Amino acid sequence: MRLGQNPAKFIEGVVKPERITVAVLTCIPVLKGFHAEALDVLKTCLGSLWAGTEIPYDLMVFDNGSGPETVEYLTENHQAGRIRYLILSEKNLGKGGAWNHIFRSAPGEILAYTDSDAEFSPGWLSESLELLETFPNVGMVTSRPFRTPPEFYKSTLAWAADDSEASIERGCFIPWEDFRAFDMSLGQDEEEVKERYETTEDIRLTYRGRTAFAGASHWQFVARKPVLEAFVPFDMDRPMGQVRALDQRMDEAGYLRLMTSRPLAMNLSNTLRAVPEPGRAAEPRRRTLKRRVLEWGPIRRVLLGLYDRVFRWYFVD
Repeated sequence: MRLGQNPAKFIEGVVKPERITVAVLTCIPVLKGFHAEALDVLKTCLGSLWAGTEIPYDLMVFDNGSGPETVEYLTENHQAGRIRYLILSEKNLGKGGAWNHIFRSAPGEILAYTDSDAEFSPGWLSESLELLETFPNVGMVTSRPFRTPPEFYKSTLAWAADDSEASIERGCFIPWEDFRAFDMSLGQDEEEVKERYETTEDIRLTYRGRTAFAGASHWQFVARKPVLEAFVPFDMDRPMGQVRALDQRMDEAGYLRLMTSRPLAMNLSNTLRAVPEPGRAAEPRRRTLKRRVLEWGPIRRVLLGLYDRVFRWYFVD
């Protein structure tokens, strides 16, 4: 038998979610080795969102099996009201498994997704939304321009060629400093970055007074939730390495994939030490004998394969 009445019956209204959900995915199993500075990177990511997101939004964080220090930090910010929705997964579900939850459970009409190693500049969300809501049939917008594989934006180019209101420009439009800083943040060699800058091109699109670059990326994007829901579930057998499935599926479905005309998000990777000052590129890394040996193809594949296997033994399998 029930005793009394549920107090919720006397509440006349509830808080409605914001139109936009900003979702952050993080996985910091330990604060050692590769992840030694990862918690500081996460703090920088969230701090830049809190400081630089001028449009009303709800913040969702999906923690993919992190260690106690990270969980404690996230829980404190959730209790303080700085994180609206906090999902704590006991185990690492992989990026695809996390996407399955995020894409379905985000309450907003628009989902602004990011990995936890990104830093944002003021205006990142408003400029991304302008492209999402101006260009037709947009699947996703990434908040910085960089050169992505052309095979993943074929539908974007096909639309631009057919729409009389759209114009296409091909050339080198991304400043070298911005290009170099981003690509080197991914751990690439400066000589390889320079060669790619000189041998590839940017594709700039203009439509109804708005300019965007062709391409987008799974590490950070703004999209409509119903579009993302159409691509779940993601069935990936590895925690990483298959994330371009979203890029490929969205292009094959005929959606536009765009990037803002200026860099408003930066990849930090796993350290704050390589972050360049505004308007300056990261300091070049010296190619010592040790570095050349470690980057030699056969040795690199063996060591990274061993690292991946050990990581899965401890945190995935």
